[in-house]
Amino acid sequence: MEAKPVSASRTTMSDLVLPPDTNNHGTIFGGRVMAYVDKLASITAMRHARMPVVTASSDSLDFLAPIRVGEAIILEAFVTCTYKTSMEIFCKIESENLLTGERRLTGASYLTFVGLGPDGKPATVPPVYPETDEEKRHYETAPERRAHRIERRLAKREVLEVSHPAQ
Repeated sequence: MEAKPVSASRTTMSDLVLPPDTNNHGTIFGGRVMAYVDKLASITAMRHARMPVVTASSDSLDFLAPIRVGEAIILEAFVTCTYKTSMEIFCKIESENLLTGERRLTGASYLTFVGLGPDGKPATVPPVYPETDEEKRHYETAPERRAHRIERRLAKREVLEVSHPAQ
């Protein structure tokens, strides 16, 4: 399977934040941002793998600053690293004051997606290679994030097995 550059999966999306998208503080609902992130990461993963995908995990979504009603939300995502059947996706979230043009970093998240074959089972995804310094930084630090992800999943499994033993 031929490797693809990170740039082949890079995906962006913008939307205007309107009153129904916001909470009583006039800032976008966190759940709305999470939905945007998952949707954009799904498109990014499918664009890379050219197959159906499912979300396997979301490491975290760190909200760094609010996005206010009347501002634009701008998301950018790309595949940072691939393994046999999975892909790590990085998603950056910004806000833009459309009257001044000022942009602020408002959040970031790493997600993992698994490619699915025609049988609905995990399928091999193409390798990815970085080109820019930013892409190389994400690529080089991906194995450490993956190790934390696996460790976290195993710990959660142990907790669930203790609190909900099989009968």
